[in-house]
Amino acid sequence: MKTHWVMDYETLSNCFIGVFEEVKTQKNQVFVIHESRNDIVKLLTFLTNNIKNDEWHVSFNGLNFDSQITEHILINGNELLDLTGDEIARFIYEKAQETITKQNEGEFLEFSQKNLQISQVDVFRLNHWDNPAKRSSLKWIQYTMDWHNIKDMPIHHSVEIKEHQIPEIIDYCTNDVRSTKKIMELSKSQIALRGQLTEEYGIDLYSASEPRISKELFLYFLSKQTGIKSYELKKLRTKRDKIVVKDIILPYINFTTAPFQKLLAKFQDVIIYPGETKGGFKYSVQYKGMKTDFGLGGIHGARTSKVYNSTEDTIIMTSDVTSFYPNLAIRNKWSPAHLPKEKFCNLYEWFFEERKKIPKKDPKNYVYKIILNSTYGLSNDENSFLYDPEFTMQITINGQLSLSMLYEMICEGIPEAIPLMQNTDGLETIIPKNKVKKYMEICKKWQELTLLELEHDKYSKIVLGDVNNYIAVSEKGEVKCKGRFEFNNLALHKNKSFLIIPKAIFNYFVHGIEPETYLEQNQNIFDYCGGVKIKGDWQFYEHKIVDGIFTKKSLQNTIRYYISNNGCKIIKTNILDDREIQVESGQWVQNIFINYEDKTFNEHNVNNKFYLNKIKKEIENLEPNRNQLSLF
Repeated sequence: MKTHWVMDYETLSNCFIGVFEEVKTQKNQVFVIHESRNDIVKLLTFLTNNIKNDEWHVSFNGLNFDSQITEHILINGNELLDLTGDEIARFIYEKAQETITKQNEGEFLEFSQKNLQISQVDVFRLNHWDNPAKRSSLKWIQYTMDWHNIKDMPIHHSVEIKEHQIPEIIDYCTNDVRSTKKIMELSKSQIALRGQLTEEYGIDLYSASEPRISKELFLYFLSKQTGIKSYELKKLRTKRDKIVVKDIILPYINFTTAPFQKLLAKFQDVIIYPGETKGGFKYSVQYKGMKTDFGLGGIHGARTSKVYNSTEDTIIMTSDVTSFYPNLAIRNKWSPAHLPKEKFCNLYEWFFEERKKIPKKDPKNYVYKIILNSTYGLSNDENSFLYDPEFTMQITINGQLSLSMLYEMICEGIPEAIPLMQNTDGLETIIPKNKVKKYMEICKKWQELTLLELEHDKYSKIVLGDVNNYIAVSEKGEVKCKGRFEFNNLALHKNKSFLIIPKAIFNYFVHGIEPETYLEQNQNIFDYCGGVKIKGDWQFYEHKIVDGIFTKKSLQNTIRYYISNNGCKIIKTNILDDREIQVESGQWVQNIFINYEDKTFNEHNVNNKFYLNKIKKEIENLEPNRNQLSLF
């Protein structure tokens, strides 16, 4: 049976540490190269056996860093055998710094993935944490998955390491390996899926993000469909100087009321210059007591923050367009201009129709979903062979206008209708129960006009913060939480600070549990923790008064903390101009919680007033007449 290894390197000026732990056990291998200990023969033997036995390395950002160091060591192995431990450590350090510089400057790395001698699974790449919108360090992911120890490297890489410091560095590296192993376990189904795709299509997708899977598989199928070689397709793009919006609006787009007629006229006057789309169009419509905002990317609108309930006479209807953006392209036969139109459209529709035949539990259903959804996004990516910004704008602009037609048709056809929300692919509306049949007839008419499909449900309650933040409870008792009300299965790159707050709000509105009662019941210290990370020219400091004396101590770049009855103030300080910002303003003090301590909940000395204040403020904003929830 093959043995694969989760691994991490620490490269310091005069010391190299490599820690490897078996994927299926806690058996590990530790290699040290320093003037006091030289494991280069053992390390080269281990790496050579990895190659011989096809043993893989699992890492966090290993494709950009660790694998580069591994290749450098393997290629120069014979020469390294003639050097001292100190000389080897400095040789590796020089390569590490060069690799980091290349990465920071966006240069191509020396060793591409396909040329690596040891196969890799990079959980950083796989989870798309290299994307600017999701960018996350290992420390941040350790925080978001409630890892027991999120301590930063205690020694700067440029420091000359003494022998007595080596065990501390090994402990740090081992902690990173084990947390990477935890990420691997959480990503197990995704890794298995990528393995299946790699075997089926002969493309190494083990470390591929979802957009890359979409790009590679669409390319694979399109090449088969068109007969054009993949490397030729990759060169194709459609670049446009401008996009005249009136020329791309669908002929069936039409409105009967003045607010939406003005909206259509505004869109018809727009000329888009690709590369300058951010903020290129903004317009708001006031209609039926609700403001809806439009742009080039999407539509957003919501009624006043409040709790909205179905009653004996009314029901909250929710309707979403099935695979909205893909189906707009499919039904209207749109394609990037540089690709064979018929073949692209047939392939895109094939993915959609095939997905419908596959059970949701089948991984292939998920793959086709990725392909359908990512193709639209890749059409706006200049580095993608699908790039054609007009194709993107056809979808987003006609999507907004066609959904607005449905909005208007419902509200004009059912005068008693009260719109609650509109988002990219759907809307929520309160209507009389005796008008449900009418509502469905209107939706059917819209479907016949647009050739799109709607999926419907009925809500008993919507706790509405705004269009991106709400709790929706269906008549069947199913609950959907969005934005600041989310707390279950959060993506690991997201900030999960103070989960106790959305949990308490959820339990209050859905289960009728008072906040004080819920806080007494929930004694998971991690739910009370917040997380902050530093960027740019800033540094965290701990400000504290000890025995009447003020103390100030620098802190690491990622901090986990909770609000306590006694503690410190965490201050973010600008290193260029000394500006200071409190992480938690006001009277509240924090307890820094880098390492988990096994205490009873009471021993943590949590300040419940802080959390109750936040919870009650949110509830009172949504239910202003709840006097019994008065703030402190």
